[in-house]
Amino acid sequence: MASKINPFAFLQQVRSETSKVTWPSRRETMISTAMVLFMVVLAALFFFAADQVIGWLIRLVLSVGN
Repeated sequence: MASKINPFAFLQQVRSETSKVTWPSRRETMISTAMVLFMVVLAALFFFAADQVIGWLIRLVLSVGN
């Protein structure tokens, strides 16, 4: 069983740990955001193209039987 901790002591520990965090600069945040957006667009285009090709192949296969 976990030992109970005083809520005030817990908040002090949280504040202490938060002060140890190395926060990214504004420039690092902007570059990371741009990279993520670029990769999302790239993935969306890839999956759109793959969906179109697979759909075309399925239509091709199904139309052979007619």
